[in-house]
Amino acid sequence: MDGYRAASALLPGRLRTAAEALPPEERAVCEELRLRQGRAMTALLAGREYPLPAPAVTEQDLRAVAEAATGASLHAAAEQLRAGYLTAPGGVRVGVCGTAVMGPGGMEGVRYISSMALRVPHEAAGCADGIWPALTAGGFRSCLIAAPPGAGKTTLLREIVRRLSWEGTRVAVADERGEIAGAWEGAPAFDLGPCADVLTGAPKAEAVGMLARAMNPQVVAMDEIGGGEDARALLAAAGCGAMLLATVHGRRGERMSGSCRRLVEAGCFQRLVWIDAAAGARRYAVERVPCA
Repeated sequence: MDGYRAASALLPGRLRTAAEALPPEERAVCEELRLRQGRAMTALLAGREYPLPAPAVTEQDLRAVAEAATGASLHAAAEQLRAGYLTAPGGVRVGVCGTAVMGPGGMEGVRYISSMALRVPHEAAGCADGIWPALTAGGFRSCLIAAPPGAGKTTLLREIVRRLSWEGTRVAVADERGEIAGAWEGAPAFDLGPCADVLTGAPKAEAVGMLARAMNPQVVAMDEIGGGEDARALLAAAGCGAMLLATVHGRRGERMSGSCRRLVEAGCFQRLVWIDAAAGARRYAVERVPCA
């Protein structure tokens, strides 16, 4: 699946033409396409934005992207907009900024959209080859992937799910934002293998609990552990006998967030994978977690 093509397909004609003019080697590593009203569209390459040769982004352009991402039904995507993003076909996540609509329970949506970030999904078959022996020595064990934003956590998680699934391991995937499987109307855009079951759109904590109870998984996978609810759900899944596979924002040498630290200290993870991304290259390091 060509993630860059899926992202550029959301753009109106003149912006799409500029995006598709990017050289193939740059499209292959593009992390995001960013649109800001009144400014040139940019491509995020190796952590730096580069302007693309197209007229300034207009309000109509932003509206067109929102309609393309939601099938012309922004109302149906209201729940996602509360979290500041839209999920589009092909596993593309569209981050949204503008004027927040506030209600009694907090943020209810975004109107007067002023900027967007189209996250380009990447399917990198083989990216786990170098660390697979370390991850599976003595059998696969619960694994936490830690890296800064944009370093490829979701890409590596997807590849580990795929490999486990093709080896016959039942993997239940809590895919709240649709980025892991790239599912659209139930059909996944990415190959997660024959033994993966995906629940898309539900809050991660609720999805993990449902999957652990209903699908008898050997591994439960989720992207980006958030607060305490996510941690409690993973702890409960581990208590049901499932192994865990998850990602979290973090840098090697820095202290983890409280929720993740408690999971590690509780013995929920036996492997830590650190990703270091520099100049477009990614390096992986695997650590064994001492038994609690």
